[in-house]
This record gives sequence, C-alpha cells and structure tokens, in this order.
Amino acid sequence: MSVSIRLSRGGSKKRPYYKIVVANSRAPRDGKYLEQVGTYNPLLAKDDENRVRLVEDRVKYWLGVGGQPTDRVARMLDKAGIQERAATVNPKKGEPGQKAKDRAEEKAEKLREAEEAAAAAAAAPAVEEAPAAEEAAPAEAPAEEAAAEEQTEG
Repeated sequence: MSVSIRLSRGGSKKRPYYKIVVANSRAPRDGKYLEQVGTYNPLLAKDDENRVRLVEDRVKYWLGVGGQPTDRVARMLDKAGIQERAATVNPKKGEPGQKAKDRAEEKAEKLREAEEAAAAAAAAPAVEEAPAAEEAAPAEAPAEEAAAEEQTEG
C-alpha cells in the first residue's frame, strides 16, 4: 500500500477549506484517510499563521515510513522547513504557445507586406515622374522635326 500526504477538500461552494491528510494513494480525494496531519485555509492572508497548520512530528513520521506528498503539500512542507523541495525549472514558462507564435508570425508578415506596399507606393510616383520627363523630351523632338520639315517644304 502506498501512502500519500495530500489535501482533502471541505468547506462550501466557493469557500474552500482543506485538511492535510495521510491516505491510501488509491482512496478518493475526499474519502477515507488514515490520519489528519494539518489544515490549509486558502481564504486567509498569505502571512497569516493559521493559513497552514501542520502537526510536524506526525508529518515527519509519515515521511519517514514512505509517505509521498503531493506537489502542493510538498510546497507547504518546504515553506514550514519540514522537507526540502527541489526547485523545478521550466525553461518554457514565459514562452507563448504554438498558435500564438503562428498568429504573431502572420501579423508580422502582413505588417511587412503593408510596409513594402507603402514603400513601393511612395517610391512609385518618383520613379514614374523621371521616365515621364524622359518620354516628354523625345515626344517634343519629332514635333520639332515635323516643324522643321514644314519650313523646308514651304
């Protein structure tokens, strides 16, 4: 039989209150337990001494005979100085998920395309004016040649 040290919920709807219990790991969360070793009231302020109450000698006994605390209880035991808990390292904690990355990539690409279109629109009139001026000069040349031909004929 494996024993776990975990929270058993009590209290009413939207007003949680937990017993810290030692129970068979296969027993239901709020079901039969071997011993109550403390309480946890999440509604109290974090610095309130009654928020987490533990019977330290019993907790140490159950840890000594192989009791496995759940993650939340292990945090409480670490804070109380009963059992050291290794800090977990999550390198992806602040990283957005795959869908968020895809959306950001699409948004960046649309923005890049809009900037390119704006740059092309801003550059296009300047580029068009220069060829228009060049085209106008050759267009005047045939008109001058035609006027010169009329003078020679006449």
